[in-house]
Amino acid sequence: MLKKGCLIALVVLFILGISSYGLIQRRLTQLKPSPTIIESPTTIIGFNHIGLVVKDLDKMLDFYQRATNFELISREKISGKEAANKLFANDSIRYEVATLKSPNFLLELTQFDNQKDTIIEKMPPYGPGMTHTCYQTATVNSGYNKFVKAGVDMLSRGDEPIDLGGYGVTYAYAHDPEGNMMELEQMSDFVIWLKIDKDFSEKHKMWMTQVAIMTPDIERLAAFYEKVYEIEPYRFNDYDASETGAKVINLDGVNMRGAWFMLDGKEKKMELFQYKGAHPTPNTIYKRSPTELGYSFSIEVLDIQKEYQRLKGKGVEFLSEPQQLGKFWMVYANDVDGNVFSLRQAIDPNFSAPNI
Repeated sequence: MLKKGCLIALVVLFILGISSYGLIQRRLTQLKPSPTIIESPTTIIGFNHIGLVVKDLDKMLDFYQRATNFELISREKISGKEAANKLFANDSIRYEVATLKSPNFLLELTQFDNQKDTIIEKMPPYGPGMTHTCYQTATVNSGYNKFVKAGVDMLSRGDEPIDLGGYGVTYAYAHDPEGNMMELEQMSDFVIWLKIDKDFSEKHKMWMTQVAIMTPDIERLAAFYEKVYEIEPYRFNDYDASETGAKVINLDGVNMRGAWFMLDGKEKKMELFQYKGAHPTPNTIYKRSPTELGYSFSIEVLDIQKEYQRLKGKGVEFLSEPQQLGKFWMVYANDVDGNVFSLRQAIDPNFSAPNI
């Protein structure tokens, strides 16, 4: 009797017409990734939010609400709070934050007073740093079309999302009104059935999928996050330059090496890439501040004091001790490339990753 994995392989082979065993094996590894954060001995339960520091909160909130239809669940101004000053290592921190709720992530847009005069630049696809997150939909409910209608600045070539390999998924890269990059991914009904859930996709229409970081040294960065999560990447892959790949990222002659960690359900993963060839990821890394324009992300934990001490003992650099602020206990840190991430422990269960 065929095992489930073998049966899926035969179905994919028949339906998608992929003849190479190596390609089948790679696709199935992507569709059934292992290990996941459940196997970690830590108290980490997954990603909680994608953070985006913006210059004009009203403008950016309007854009993302129109593009995603995610629910606005809170908007507040913070100033004169000692916990906030300690959290951001700033004696007079002032900001306004709007939180949107996707089916599987929180999306937080934050405007800090100290960024009013910052010059906006478009994020290049090769980085370095956290270059994007991904918005995923069914093909019949195209997120690409929704973001185009909202006024996104398309980076990918052509007037439609690009089919990379004939396996039922199309891709496109774009920039929001402040130059932050995003990935738009559309999946066929079959891929929805295999990877997600048809009822989920019909109910929610759009969801978020990943933390994507470009690095000049992927082995070093992967080793750092393996230390954080205490699970191995579920996949390392090398990709040669291709015509279709060039259309997606709007760059010719790029070879890539990628690594992936699976955090928690519904496609929430970390994606690390090192660009090589004609447009290598530059080694211009530095220690970013959580108040700088651009992306950050949070890792939700059940015991923030325990995880803070564990990671501090492993050499992770934190800005402060954990602070209680709003709906969370929080603390910010930098990874070995200087990217900003945070640990969060939810006080309000409605803002916890499993309940988002």
